[in-house]
Amino acid sequence: MIRLNVNGKAVKLDVDGDTPLLWALRDTLQLTGTKYGCGQALCGACTVHVDGAPVRACSVPVSSVAGRRITTIEAVDKVKVGKAVQEAWRKLDVVQCGYCQSGQIMSAVALLEQNRKPTDADIDAAMSGNLCRCATYVRIRAAIHEAAKALA
Repeated sequence: MIRLNVNGKAVKLDVDGDTPLLWALRDTLQLTGTKYGCGQALCGACTVHVDGAPVRACSVPVSSVAGRRITTIEAVDKVKVGKAVQEAWRKLDVVQCGYCQSGQIMSAVALLEQNRKPTDADIDAAMSGNLCRCATYVRIRAAIHEAAKALA
């Protein structure tokens, strides 16, 4: 039995310790907002927060995060920065197909939690592991600046 804190709730998972966190979240806990993209931690679609840091859930064994605090897209709006990012995403109409956006938002929230006044270079560095096949990168950067402005 593996114990985690997921979105503020204590959970016990009866899964193999080598199970990727992504599958524990999606298949066991039915938290399907975190997406499967590449399965190799290259695209960022599966980004969640582990103790506040962005992590690619597809490549993290669930046993390695036992006892830690996991936040998924389903709960990111419970924090001030998460609300600001999601509002900016809507205001600037960032989403095209939407598949990568939960991972994009999770990475943006982690950035703004650490740096409330990011430069374009800061944003590019923080978001470099998140791919968007629709190429909404300009709108993503603008939305992060918009969220930062709202948080100031």
